[in-house]
Amino acid sequence: MRQLVVCFLLAASLQAQVTYERLLRAADEPENWLTYSGTYMSQRYSRLDQITPSNAKNLQLEWVHQSRSTEKFETTPLVVDGVMYLTEPPSNVVALDAASGRVFWTYDHRPLPEARLCCGNVNKGVGILGDTLFVATVDARLIALDARSGTVLWDTPFAAPEAGYSATVSPLVIKDKVIVGVGGGEYGIRGFVAAYDAKTGKEVWRFYTVAGPGEVGSETWAGDSWKRGGGSVWVTGSFDPALNLTYWGVGNPGPDYDKYVRQGDNLYTDSVIALDADTGKLKWHFQFTPHDELDYDSVQIPVLVDMEWKDRPRNLMLWANRNGFWYVLDRATGEFLQGKLIDKVTWAKGLDEKGRPIPDPAKALTSEGLQIFPGVQGTTNWYSPSYNPRTGLFYVSTWVNYSTIYSRRPTDYVEGRMYTSGYLRTSVPSLRRGPINTWGDAASGAVRAFDPKTGAMEWEFKMADVTDSGVLTTASDLLFTGGREGYFYALDARNGEMLWRVTLGGQISAGPMTYKAGNKQYVSIASGSSLFTFALREE
Repeated sequence: MRQLVVCFLLAASLQAQVTYERLLRAADEPENWLTYSGTYMSQRYSRLDQITPSNAKNLQLEWVHQSRSTEKFETTPLVVDGVMYLTEPPSNVVALDAASGRVFWTYDHRPLPEARLCCGNVNKGVGILGDTLFVATVDARLIALDARSGTVLWDTPFAAPEAGYSATVSPLVIKDKVIVGVGGGEYGIRGFVAAYDAKTGKEVWRFYTVAGPGEVGSETWAGDSWKRGGGSVWVTGSFDPALNLTYWGVGNPGPDYDKYVRQGDNLYTDSVIALDADTGKLKWHFQFTPHDELDYDSVQIPVLVDMEWKDRPRNLMLWANRNGFWYVLDRATGEFLQGKLIDKVTWAKGLDEKGRPIPDPAKALTSEGLQIFPGVQGTTNWYSPSYNPRTGLFYVSTWVNYSTIYSRRPTDYVEGRMYTSGYLRTSVPSLRRGPINTWGDAASGAVRAFDPKTGAMEWEFKMADVTDSGVLTTASDLLFTGGREGYFYALDARNGEMLWRVTLGGQISAGPMTYKAGNKQYVSIASGSSLFTFALREE
């Protein structure tokens, strides 16, 4: 199950443990990358500044790690004191030298054959506490590994893979708990977020994202539709230590395209939920797309920002949503403060004063099909945005696309089978997700920079194809991103000017990250089935 290298054990014995205090102060040690989004605030912003707009043209490839899988490579690695930890499909973990790429050990996970997956054997990364790594697996297990050797310390199953439950999320470690969400929304699951004791793997709390009988929100589900209500959670949340709240985005209701069997708003699908980190109790929620029939999962990254808002300091959350709007919320209360378009939206006429969408009654699903903007993949999706406190801008990877969705009802629920009650055609060539037919209409991607205070778009960097890449910004006003074409870019974060690019030969479906080893700043990105790491050419 693992390959040990003696030199790594010697090096790791000198490695300081990743305490909760270090996670709290992760921004103060930018040489490391300690959580999926860099810090609890999820800004994907680094204080490193060795690579600058003036020298980015001198970036060169330092090393490549080739995955043993050809599935989508969505990992964001962690780096701790010179050691990098990353995941490979389906749920493998690799430890390597962050300066050279030399592999120290590997842990191979063999998923149970009954595992059901809508969208491939993917995994987004690991969490860490002390000298223990945590990986959530595609067959719905949470596994703790010794970071020095890859040895399994405990293995906790938390849902039934034969019923469609899975996990692809990078765990979020808060205090002495490991928090994960469950995937499988297209299989008629009942989604949840759960916390586990980091030492023992025992469940501490669980919050169901589909409200059941006796729970607040149960009135938003007709009959027993809550039992198969979806609400998967497959992207890592954020955490505000001062408020002791952890924030998670929740996916679409099930069945995806048949709203009639689940009349009501369907809480807490298509929402952000704010949970007490100690107990899992719901403190507030905000629903972006009530009674969703268009598959607009709200599993995007909650970006936490402290800034002046209307002439007074405020604790904010920035949220670029798949439904075509982006939002500013008060993260203490969930109050809606602002909502603006990312791009063209036809399914709704706008947002009301509380941020609730105003549906267009002419845009209802039928068996004849409904063409909508944005398409099912949204104007943005799970790929990580970034906020740069130096520029004050919010950066989002965006799509221009549409879908034609055909409702097909009713569909009987059968455990372990897809439960969508419809199908679609998309304007994005070669996109594969479930029973999709494609044709060659144009679709394009871009990185857009927005001013949170005004909602205005400040600049746009257009791409020829769509992008699944996240965004990283740094203290030297650089922005790193990629696209499906396989290009990896360095842009000027102030104006979007392209400063450097390289073709990596494979689709980029991951978030860039940066770290320092020795005296050198590195930038890493997964592309195709490999992880590429760059640094400045030495003069």
